[in-house]
Amino acid sequence: MFKKVQEDVQAIFDRDPAARSIMEVLFCYPGLHAVWLYRIAHCFWVRKCFFLGRFISHLGRFLTGIEIHPGATIGRKFFIDHGMGVVIGETAEIGDNVTLYHGVTLGGVSLEKVKRHPTIGDNVVIGSGAKVLGPFLVGKGSRIGSNSVVVKEVPPNSTVVGVPGRIVMISDKPQEKTDLEHGKLPDPEAKAIACLFDQIRELERKFAELSREYEKLKENSNTGGK
Repeated sequence: MFKKVQEDVQAIFDRDPAARSIMEVLFCYPGLHAVWLYRIAHCFWVRKCFFLGRFISHLGRFLTGIEIHPGATIGRKFFIDHGMGVVIGETAEIGDNVTLYHGVTLGGVSLEKVKRHPTIGDNVVIGSGAKVLGPFLVGKGSRIGSNSVVVKEVPPNSTVVGVPGRIVMISDKPQEKTDLEHGKLPDPEAKAIACLFDQIRELERKFAELSREYEKLKENSNTGGK
């Protein structure tokens, strides 16, 4: 447990350039507090002390604005940046080195008491406001853009944006960076519009060529008639 605590702190220094001191991280990072309270609640939960687990989870929600069900499974070096509004459901599974920004929901779409929340692979980054809904896998090394709504499986090393979420990039090798670089994310709508403009320009070019050929034929026909 102490090793996980150390790793949680180090993860903040590794991924947040605003972290300046150990005291600042320990006392001023609600994402860290939420993770620590989750780990305590989870210990009670797996020992069948369900009420204590839920109560500690509820306390964590009240103190941090982050709701993590004690039944969720979370790996090492988990980092919630800012964190307000994050919701992680009971059957969610999160791998190692995962980063969530504020407003992320790992939610379910079923009322049955089965696996109904997503499984997040190692080294995944999920942008602010994104919703990942359903019992599917988000492959390791993937990136989910802000405010995306993901409702189906994501292959490893993919970038997903939009509503509903669409895969706009798949890398051949694992992505080393742990940030999203939103300014560099592809825009599928803009790409589709650009393709339409390209097609319109090509049609205009062909129409102009046909018009010139028609005028030449018309001119030749009139000359031949004289």
